[in-house]
Amino acid sequence: SSSSVVMSENTSLDNFLTLEELGLHSSSAQYPAFIFAILMYTLILIFNSMVLLSIVTSKTLHKPMFLLLCNLPISDMVGASAFFPHLVFGIITKNRIISYNSCMFQGFLIHFYGTANLLTLSAMAYDRYIAICSPLRYNSIMTMQTLVKLIIMIWFTNVGIIGTLFALHVRLKICRTKIVDLYCNNPSLLKLACFSSNTMLINYYGVFNIVLLQGGTLLVIMYTYMQILRLCIMSKQTEVRSKAAQTCSSHLVSFLVLQINTVIALSAHRLTNASSFLRRSMGVSVVIFPPFLDPIIYGLSSREIKTAFFGLLKRNRK
Repeated sequence: SSSSVVMSENTSLDNFLTLEELGLHSSSAQYPAFIFAILMYTLILIFNSMVLLSIVTSKTLHKPMFLLLCNLPISDMVGASAFFPHLVFGIITKNRIISYNSCMFQGFLIHFYGTANLLTLSAMAYDRYIAICSPLRYNSIMTMQTLVKLIIMIWFTNVGIIGTLFALHVRLKICRTKIVDLYCNNPSLLKLACFSSNTMLINYYGVFNIVLLQGGTLLVIMYTYMQILRLCIMSKQTEVRSKAAQTCSSHLVSFLVLQINTVIALSAHRLTNASSFLRRSMGVSVVIFPPFLDPIIYGLSSREIKTAFFGLLKRNRK
């Protein structure tokens, strides 16, 4: 098939690649998949916009915790927008072809979304740690200046790490056109390289990224949560315990959903005997579930966000 054609060494970047088949061979499977994709994408955009608008328009929510939370709906909508429109197009046309440049851009946006979420959740864990473990020092530590620095650091670190990762792809020669996933990402793009291409640098950089981002954020969250848990056990005040439990449970669910899916999907690419179905399903769930669940987890578990949202609705009705 054309998808597995071996190309010449001097491949131009205008080449078209073929994504993994969706497996929707009959119209009876095509329609539910189309409705599911449209519905999920619409709900993700609506839910995340609701959380974002509630925080931006309500002065009472202009606090470090909520302003840090603003990063999540932004990155969730970026990740969903990188994945769903092309998926819907593929379902309608049964066409799984994508240009090399579009594939690189899709891969960049999806990695950018995942990294933004991990870094944001780490910053939020630090914020909760200070709020619960050092409440008297909170206002002097989490100043607006500190908050701005944290947000700038999240986005600049993200652009630097993911930008470098995809810049390394440009120097690789391509000899294959078959993407082994349902969307473009770093590991599947790497599998297109000719055997003569030296992929060692990009492989090491990829492993370094996994260790730094997955491992680093895991350490930050483990440390902050251990400290919060220790305080809860030692504290006689039920108010402190309930505040910690409410704030941290929603945060931990978001982190674990993203972390577990990402680790399994990325590891499955590096293990030769790993199930391709597991890799693809975990890979897809990374771009479906966190963007869908995050606004529900934070919007429904936060009384302040719910109040702000209903206040926003009332103002718009007038």
